[in-house]
Amino acid sequence: MRSKLTYGQKIGWGLADMGIVVFVIVKQLLILSFLTNYLGINVAIAGALTTSILIFDILTDPIIGYLSDRTVSRWGRRAPWMAIGALLLALGQIGIFGVPNFASQLSTLIWVAVFFAISTLGFTMVAIPYGASAGEMTYEPKERSSLMGFRMAFASMGILIGGAIIPQLAGGTKDGHFFASAVIAPVIIISIWASLWATRKAPKETAPSHASLRSMALLVYQNKPFMRLVLLYGLMTMAIATITAGLPFAAIYLIFDGEASFLSAMSKNLGTLSFLFAAFVIGAMCSQIFWVFLSNIFGKSAALIAGLSAYIMLLFILFYALPSTNITTMFILFLLAGVTNGAYQQIPWAMYPDLMDQTRVQFGEAIEGAFSAVWLFGQKVANAIAPGFLAIILGIYGFQSSTMGKIEQPDQALTALKAMVTVVPAAFLFFAILGLIFAHRRNK
Repeated sequence: MRSKLTYGQKIGWGLADMGIVVFVIVKQLLILSFLTNYLGINVAIAGALTTSILIFDILTDPIIGYLSDRTVSRWGRRAPWMAIGALLLALGQIGIFGVPNFASQLSTLIWVAVFFAISTLGFTMVAIPYGASAGEMTYEPKERSSLMGFRMAFASMGILIGGAIIPQLAGGTKDGHFFASAVIAPVIIISIWASLWATRKAPKETAPSHASLRSMALLVYQNKPFMRLVLLYGLMTMAIATITAGLPFAAIYLIFDGEASFLSAMSKNLGTLSFLFAAFVIGAMCSQIFWVFLSNIFGKSAALIAGLSAYIMLLFILFYALPSTNITTMFILFLLAGVTNGAYQQIPWAMYPDLMDQTRVQFGEAIEGAFSAVWLFGQKVANAIAPGFLAIILGIYGFQSSTMGKIEQPDQALTALKAMVTVVPAAFLFFAILGLIFAHRRNK
């Protein structure tokens, strides 16, 4: 029986996710747009590059999970990986946007690919051990829901930094993107290192697992309820990642400030993308207590289904609202989208440690790192596919790359963009809901 976590430990553990999410948002939101709008890379080539690096990300997951489960150190199994990974993550992100003015596009692509790979490896070294630590710190389901509430509060702050502050600092220029990444890099490092310090006395598993990589894989695979949740979480993430990858383009081509609505002045000062992301984050942060409450009263599955259903309705409203010149209406819709997104952010992360416990109890193996690697697999596959998927669709419908930001686009490309940030993600979420209903019935 683990001792109850203190509020300081819960807050400290959640803090790390702020730094993690900053990078997640940057890679989902800005890298594809940076390559196409500021480096002049063809959208299909840019999509292929981002997808290939993210596939590399997926391949490193089981290795890091396996090694962290078997690590022996005075700081425990997870902390050394997270401490070093934070440095690689932050420095790699700076390198992505610090592209010299090469004479050839090939040199540009190689530079971005190398630093994208470094930052991605750092991300894996942080995210896998971090996800594993949730299952080690407490075995109480309600404690985990509370823990995830703090995590998602800081994740929302990470979304704000990555989706609102960084674009604002970037200022719509190539050099501005480098400046923004350099300013934010210390935030990533400090948040992760501070989290490790705050949780240094929290309950944790210190004994290394002696299971082989193959044995770990079999144990995880045999946990069918967990594997079903991995697949469904991947579907949810595919929806969210597609929206996120498309938002920089939507902010340029589908949302216009008519300068006649209540919040027009604020939108003009912050920039459309930063302004709407700020609305999204406010909604997500304010919703965390609500989703914890709903999960404790009705169960996590029911609360998640309710949140995703509301998300689908909002996406269809957005489909009919775009293109829009009323920034106040967009603010309200993004605020509500943040509230519904809070369910996706929080509840699956509270569900998966509960399912992971079944293997620990049945087989006596503490392989949280292996579970964390597989858990993030669905998320990372979706994050790898989504930018490439968006790029292919936009390319098919004639979207034009640029080195100058906004240019004239064909009508069919704008229609495709509109669908890709609304009805297509809604379809992914619908199938995820069907899967959750099926899984709930199977798990009874």
